[in-house]
Amino acid sequence: MDNASRPPTQPPAPTTTGASPGTRPGTPTAAPALDLTASPVALTRALVDIPSESHHEAAIADAVETALRGVADRQAADHPDLPAVTVDRNGNTVVARTHRGLGRRVILAGHIDTVPAADNLPSRSAPGADGTEAVHGLGSVDMKSGDAVFLHAFATLAASPDLTADLTLIQYEGEEVATRFNGLQHLADDRPDLLGGDVAILGEPSGAVIEAGCQGTVRVKVTAHGRRAHSARAWLGENAVHALGPVISRVAADEPRQVDIDGCGYREGLNVVVAHAGVATNTIPDEAWMFVNFRFAPDRSVEQALDHVWEVLGVGTPEAPADGFALEVDDAAPGALPGLDRPAARALVEATGGRVRAKFGWTDVARFAGLGMPAVNFGPGDPGLCHTPGEHCPVHMIETVSDQILRYLTTPEAS
Repeated sequence: MDNASRPPTQPPAPTTTGASPGTRPGTPTAAPALDLTASPVALTRALVDIPSESHHEAAIADAVETALRGVADRQAADHPDLPAVTVDRNGNTVVARTHRGLGRRVILAGHIDTVPAADNLPSRSAPGADGTEAVHGLGSVDMKSGDAVFLHAFATLAASPDLTADLTLIQYEGEEVATRFNGLQHLADDRPDLLGGDVAILGEPSGAVIEAGCQGTVRVKVTAHGRRAHSARAWLGENAVHALGPVISRVAADEPRQVDIDGCGYREGLNVVVAHAGVATNTIPDEAWMFVNFRFAPDRSVEQALDHVWEVLGVGTPEAPADGFALEVDDAAPGALPGLDRPAARALVEATGGRVRAKFGWTDVARFAGLGMPAVNFGPGDPGLCHTPGEHCPVHMIETVSDQILRYLTTPEAS
């Protein structure tokens, strides 16, 4: 969840489609069997138990691909009158689609990678923070419970006479790291034909409530240069940390803007998230740098967001920095407007009880919004537990989201 909150990560050696490189040395490459018709709760545990840290998703992608090809084979055998389910793979991203000509297409998308483990594997079942039964383990919230719901829905409905929309299921790699590794972005570059649809649902944890749109994010690196000297003769040097200090103060003083869009309230925030300096305890530092992250409401473009950042920092722009400074855009991703005025999005909100709120973090709904498609976040789990050692997802949330997704996909579109 929210890749732009993490520093850039270097990838392993490139992998090839359908192969298992990308697993850790010594890791078995055989794909474990997944039963997609099992309960979404059982399927959540099965997915959690396949380690899939970012850049090491081959084993889980193999398992998902094998299971989805099994769905396609069973449909071909049991329902030869129906158009075939197709399964495609791009790196460690797997896409399955129905082709029944149902008049509209719903995309169900979820990432299969996780952050590094924190002594929270394998999965276990135990009461959670609310006292009810929960699935505990890495990725149980972010977002293997959402993946389980979508995989179960696809397997259950692909050949069902009750299905009212064709389905595109996307299980993709590289969401938890820098944008350039994102499997959805790779699809947009390599196979844009797989991304067409009328509405997209991203299974990011949202507490079983529709979270519409998302805020954008930019991360910039600010470097101050000075001159090194012994601290006993500080007047012979220029302290880079001291030069950076006023910039930090300006960031801290920035007043966050609050914006209401389609009834969803977004709150912006500009913050220093990483800072580094120092040579030795008796040395004036000649360099100090920091990452500044700006989370901005989706009514701003990336360019407008960067303009605001440069204005607050007050040390120029990357093309024309102030003396002694260097500026670099490290990562940037646009936000997504809620799009709740679109019929396909309204129908989803109605089918899930009408509860909706703004998404504060950045998610891949922005990629679908960039394609002109309404997109929402809807998944089980408390997003506040993402990336924590105590990550766990209540069973009742998994079951609720599964029931509502199945209801939505079997409800005829209002005329």
